[in-house]
Amino acid sequence: MQAEERKRRILARARTDGRVDVMDMAAEFSVAPETVRRDLRLLHEHGLVRRTHGGALPVESAGFETGLASRASSKVAEKRRIAQAAAERVDDAETVFIDEGFTPQLVAEALPTDRPLTVVTASLPTAASLSTSPLITVLMLGGRVRGRTLATVEHWAVAMLADMVIDLAFIGANGISREHGLTTPDPVVGAVKAQAVKVARRRVFVGVHTKFGVASFSRFAAVPDFETIVTDSALPAAEAHRYAALGPRVLRT
Repeated sequence: MQAEERKRRILARARTDGRVDVMDMAAEFSVAPETVRRDLRLLHEHGLVRRTHGGALPVESAGFETGLASRASSKVAEKRRIAQAAAERVDDAETVFIDEGFTPQLVAEALPTDRPLTVVTASLPTAASLSTSPLITVLMLGGRVRGRTLATVEHWAVAMLADMVIDLAFIGANGISREHGLTTPDPVVGAVKAQAVKVARRRVFVGVHTKFGVASFSRFAAVPDFETIVTDSALPAAEAHRYAALGPRVLRT
């Protein structure tokens, strides 16, 4: 197999599975692990993957975004811990916005069900999961449904949010960095997120440690916009302190 074809297949696997492992790829292609590491190094230099210990993650951009199925199979234990810790931040909020994405969906499932709560969301899976809770009123934002994330977008969703005042918003992102803030590959998604940030009194970011230091295409918020950042314990403490210095409380679960 030629090197270019091997890199193309490695990238395709990363985008399908949400990550690649050096040893697995070496065995599949019958090459030395160092050959795969060299391929990943080149893909990293071209901004297509992000190196991790023992492998790599695909970099999401204007031209590529992982789907909901991939997100629902990656780092699930960490995302559940994050969701539980985030849901404990509801306090006395009566209206809550739940962003699209798998981790926000888990936050929705961890919300208290023993008192009345109004939940606004663009996510079809979230709306469906909460619709059977007798004390939760679900308001589904209108708009075009994106097949990749099963969420509504564009001006209908933005206009509905513009008329609301929300106590607390749980927001996800494809990337968060101190320099570029919170980003997402698709500007129409970013517009909905930006409006949710604008109309919410309190904002909580939820995301695993691999989101940090990553910048995608469309910026929709700044780190100081958030009162709390909830992530997993794999984010180094020193890095958490750097984000906390910008204003939010950083919780590592």
